[in-house]
Amino acid sequence: MMPIRFDPEKDLPPTPFDDRICRLALKMKDLCLDWQPHVGCFVWDPGHWIKPESPFPGRIYFVLSLPRFIEIFGSMKEIAQKLVWLPTWHQSCLLCMRMGIREYIPERGLQLGRTRTPTEELLNVYELIITALREPKREA
Repeated sequence: MMPIRFDPEKDLPPTPFDDRICRLALKMKDLCLDWQPHVGCFVWDPGHWIKPESPFPGRIYFVLSLPRFIEIFGSMKEIAQKLVWLPTWHQSCLLCMRMGIREYIPERGLQLGRTRTPTEELLNVYELIITALREPKREA
């Protein structure tokens, strides 16, 4: 059976497949964003480690079967080292709450009358996470 690839002309993307998103996600990774690979994550493979072509553009994959990714990489640690996690908008909002980022309140996200696109909204949340990761750790 032939795989059916994502068609950006007619399919609604589950998350933005945008180079700016990937680059900011790489910046979050470089700033040591804690991530444990799990089912339900989108990942970017900039190193071309995964041989089967992704159904999504830009070498973006969806973790549907964690054992398959472990088969490819050998361990969870290798998955996290070689791939870049692309948190969805929802996952990003949860990260903001977990990290105590008060500048972003999900209910105020896309309000009527605002012209921000979903991609711009996700870029905004990624930037907030990056800013928080750069701040010195506060003592509790």
